[in-house]
Amino acid sequence: MILHGKGTARGFAVGRIYIYNEKFNIPVESTVPLGKEKAQLDRYYSIKKEALNELDKIKRSLEDVDPLKAEIFDAHKEIVEDIIINEEIPARILNDRWAGDWAIYHVYGTVIAVLKKTADTLIAERAADFDDVRAMLLRLWYGQKTSSLSDLKEPSIIAAHEIKPSGAAGINNGKVLAILTEEGGVTSHAAIIAKSFGIPAVLGIDGLLGYVKQGQYAAVDAQEGSVILDPEEDVIKSYRKKSGDLSRDRKDAEVFLKKEGKTACGVKIDIGLNISSASDDELNAQSYTDSVGLFRTEFLFLGRDTLPSEEEQFIAYRKVVKSFGKKPVILRILDIGGDKQISSIEQKKEDNSFLGNRGIRFCFSYPDIFTTQLRAAFRASYYGNMWIMLPMVGSLDDIKKAKEIIEETKNKLIKEKVQIGNVKIGIMIEVPGIALIADLAAKEVDFASIGSNDLCQYVCAADRMNAAVENYYQSYHPAVFKLIKETVSAFKTAEKPISICGEMGSDPLAVLALIGCGLRKFSMGSASVAAVKRAIAGITVAQAEETAQKMLELSTAQEIENFLNTSYNIN
Repeated sequence: MILHGKGTARGFAVGRIYIYNEKFNIPVESTVPLGKEKAQLDRYYSIKKEALNELDKIKRSLEDVDPLKAEIFDAHKEIVEDIIINEEIPARILNDRWAGDWAIYHVYGTVIAVLKKTADTLIAERAADFDDVRAMLLRLWYGQKTSSLSDLKEPSIIAAHEIKPSGAAGINNGKVLAILTEEGGVTSHAAIIAKSFGIPAVLGIDGLLGYVKQGQYAAVDAQEGSVILDPEEDVIKSYRKKSGDLSRDRKDAEVFLKKEGKTACGVKIDIGLNISSASDDELNAQSYTDSVGLFRTEFLFLGRDTLPSEEEQFIAYRKVVKSFGKKPVILRILDIGGDKQISSIEQKKEDNSFLGNRGIRFCFSYPDIFTTQLRAAFRASYYGNMWIMLPMVGSLDDIKKAKEIIEETKNKLIKEKVQIGNVKIGIMIEVPGIALIADLAAKEVDFASIGSNDLCQYVCAADRMNAAVENYYQSYHPAVFKLIKETVSAFKTAEKPISICGEMGSDPLAVLALIGCGLRKFSMGSASVAAVKRAIAGITVAQAEETAQKMLELSTAQEIENFLNTSYNIN
């Protein structure tokens, strides 16, 4: 039998299934005798304290191994301390004499139900975090042993309904061969964990637990998103070979990590780094990259009930620019909206948030947030080479309005005798409208970066977070390549720098095609640097240009992908 889902981390695996069950005992609706309410409430507070201690312990165990994954447990602690929940549970216990376990189950269940109904995918997936915390509190209430994948006795393929963060805390023990789940998308914790450790994962397999058995043999192909149950011996041998080949391929690519990005004919290709925080783990990559091509600043705003102060932002930005010295650090102004929402301000619910009040539009709606971030960025610019980039720009009106606010903020700082650096101002090109007038935009800004994820979804009219239309989201669509080529040409004519970030910027095959389209600057996550540098070293610019010219004559995304695979033979 072959099962199908969404492959979210490249790789192959063969081994036995371990069915991982994080289900907790569902309490019975019950009340306590009059006069026993206080004891139930005291027990709840005691359980809360135990949960916070356990979360602290998990976080400490992960901080040195994976700081980003450790941050997940800060979010869990915030849920344990949630103001609304901690008003409602005591009220139910004291006023309605509910048993503590029933109060926990019911109150958390109400929040989970509301989150699951939310149209925004990322907010809906937060339901899993609340469910995880509820399970932890009830487990502690009943005195049950913690559930963790660190308990595995032998290397196994994990099959689960879903994998919550606390259960996966020990996943770095080298015994997880692959992850299979019934629930979970590309932004789920299971996907994040799998990518973090390079574990093959196939998520969203409908009815998975109804098909698999404990100890059953399986072969996993995370590239195709398929799982073969009870594979024949020749399939097992084939998958083991594929897994070994992939491991060797990754080790071979590591040789290129600290080499300069250059084509076979000696043309320098700038390799920038995408960073999502100011953690030491991310900043260590400065030694083998040319810049920060995309500094996402949303991490300072997400998962909290208050806005970050100017000083807090300044400290974070200064840390990054100082780490990279003279290398450019492109700080993207807060890109809230679409798949990212913040809880520190009240935002109107939008039916289609990707086409709503996001990016620079959000900044115009909340000028105090915008200017506070600008002030922090300008102050940090004194300590390095800061470039400021505006997201979701759709017109020259957007650019001119933003520049006025930027200039006004800058002049106020100068009057305050604050030392600032020479800051370049640029834009994200992700809206097709601005790409089509790139020649005019290039006259207004110092640089640009093509946001390939959003540009692709807008060109293809396919929500990149919606699994139902994933076949329509085609990053190799001929219109995407043609629009990128024209945009690059416009900025090169204006002699202004232009780069690309997003998935295309980290895809070796797409990078070679884009070199042929004129791009010389790319930005990606640190995990992609070695493979991209290796791919670049294997071609000449003349070869890339000739291939790109033929590619642009093709009609479909599949034709283009097949042609590029044949031309470059990248595994």
